[in-house]
Amino acid sequence: MENEDLQLNRRTHWKLNRNQLKYLLIIAMLVDHIASAYVPTTRLLGQCMHVFGRLTGPGMALLLAEGYQYTRNKKKYAIRLFVFSLISWVPYSLRTFNRFPYFGLDMFGVIWTLFLAFITIWMWDKLKIHKAIKVVLVVLFCALSLFGDWSIFAVLWAHFAYINRDNEKKKWISFGIIAAVESILAMVFAGVSDGRFWLEAYQLGVVLVPIVFIFFYNREPGSRHPFHKWFFYVFYPLHILVLYLLRFL
Repeated sequence: MENEDLQLNRRTHWKLNRNQLKYLLIIAMLVDHIASAYVPTTRLLGQCMHVFGRLTGPGMALLLAEGYQYTRNKKKYAIRLFVFSLISWVPYSLRTFNRFPYFGLDMFGVIWTLFLAFITIWMWDKLKIHKAIKVVLVVLFCALSLFGDWSIFAVLWAHFAYINRDNEKKKWISFGIIAAVESILAMVFAGVSDGRFWLEAYQLGVVLVPIVFIFFYNREPGSRHPFHKWFFYVFYPLHILVLYLLRFL
């Protein structure tokens, strides 16, 4: 019996709980944004850093779909996402477009897209309307996500992860289809714009997401200390602002 417990511990001690996985995604985001600021994608290092960074957008979308099922106050969750998407507008616009206020596509950052992903799931789960109308609303929320980072695809990843929450096979097949479309479109647009499709080859790094979630995530919540809930919301706009200010040093 002791040997069986020891073997079980060996198999699980290197697994990540939800908090630890979230911090891994945050580190990947930081590496990705540092690469965007300082390491060109024409260099192998830049490509590798962005490959690691591909964990964040889809990974956060999957955790959001999972978190929806466990949150006790969905209204507060949605308000929190919306408020921090507005807070992130300032540093994100400064870093991305070098001015504020900026009005246009990709103006709010990824928290805006996660907010719409949450609203999409909430609508699909709670609204008692015809399914065709729900599909139209999903398309509408995808269109609104164009004002954020990881637009459209993060909404769809979260949406289908929730729909297929009881079927792992369907969940990862839908994830793979969306990831393939995202990666191919990025490379095609890069090829059309300047003939160097390989500059977007790092998009294929989304294959890391199912590897991490399937083999390294134990689905345990980890500590429920408020710090873990609020860290991402504060860190996201703060690190973007710091990267912007570092340009002047």
